[in-house]
Amino acid sequence: MHSTHRRITRRLLGLAALSLAMLSPGLQAQDKPPLKIVVGFPPGGSADILARMVADALREDFGTIVVDNKPGAGGRIALNAVKAAKPDGQTVIVLPSGPMVLFPHVYIKLDYDPVKDFTPVSQIARFQFGVVSGPASNAKTVADMVAKAKSDPGNASYGTPGAGTLPHFMGVLMEQSAGISLNHVPFQGGAPANNALLGGHIGYKFDVVSETAEMHRAGKVRIIAVTGSQRDPQVPEVPTLKESGVNMEATAWFAMYGPAGLTGDALARLEKAMMKITRSAAMKDKMVRLGYEPIGSTSAELAAAQKTDLARWEKPIKATGVQLD
Repeated sequence: MHSTHRRITRRLLGLAALSLAMLSPGLQAQDKPPLKIVVGFPPGGSADILARMVADALREDFGTIVVDNKPGAGGRIALNAVKAAKPDGQTVIVLPSGPMVLFPHVYIKLDYDPVKDFTPVSQIARFQFGVVSGPASNAKTVADMVAKAKSDPGNASYGTPGAGTLPHFMGVLMEQSAGISLNHVPFQGGAPANNALLGGHIGYKFDVVSETAEMHRAGKVRIIAVTGSQRDPQVPEVPTLKESGVNMEATAWFAMYGPAGLTGDALARLEKAMMKITRSAAMKDKMVRLGYEPIGSTSAELAAAQKTDLARWEKPIKATGVQLD
C-alpha cells in the first residue's frame, strides 16, 4: 500500500515538474518589463502607424508591447532616450532613415553618433514621398507649382515634420532640380504639417504618400508627383517627378534600432522576430497597401544600407550649405 502511494506521489511530482518546465518561458516572459518601441513623432504619422503595426505583429513573440511617442527635434529626443536605455533588448526605436543618414551632415553639434550609439536590428521597408499641393497653392501639376513659385516665391511655402528631416531635403532637392525657391516651414511631426496644409497656412508638403493618400482621394489636397523611380500603387494616376519634367529621384526607409551594446540572444531574438513578421504575407500586404516596399533585413544588412546612404547624402546636403545647431 505504502509502495503504491509512493509511486503515485513520485509520478504526480514528476508531472508537476514537467508542467512548470513547459510554463517557465511564459512565466519568465511575464517577469520581464514590456518591450518598448519608441517613436520620435506624434501619433498618427507614418512612423507611428508603422511602429504600431510592428508592435501588433510582435506581440505573439514578445507579449506586452508599449509604443512610446517622444516627438520633437526631428526624432532626436526619441533617439537620445534609446541611446540612454539598457542594451537588454527591451527598448528599441522605429524611425525613418533621416536621423541616421542625414543628420550627421546637417547638425553642427549632433548629440549622438548614428553608428556608435545604436545597434541596427532590421530594415523594415523602403518608401517614397509625395509632393502635395494644398488649398493655398491650388497647383494641379508640377508645372503649375514651378510657375507659381517663380511668379510669387514669397508664397511658395512647404511644411515638414522638422528641420533637417528627409522631407526638408526633399524640398531642397526640388528647389535645386526645378530651379525654384521654396520657404521651409518645420513642424513637430507630419500630422501638424497636414493640419497646416489643410488650413491654408502652407502651400505644399513633402511627405510619405500614405500620410496624404486618403486626403488626395477625397479631393482635400492633391498629390501632384511622387519622388521614386516608379508610380506609387496607392495613387497610380500620379506621375513621378521625372515624368513631370523634374530630374529628381529620392527614396528612404524605415528601420528598427536598439541602443549600442545590444548583442547576443537579445539582438538575435529581435532580429529573427522582425525578419519573420516583415516577410509574412499579412504584414507584406499591409505595408504594400501603405505604399511601402517590405524588406525585413538582417542586422548586418541594415548596417550596410546605413553606411551606403550616409555616404550618398553627404555631397548633396553639403552642396545646399544647410547647417543646423
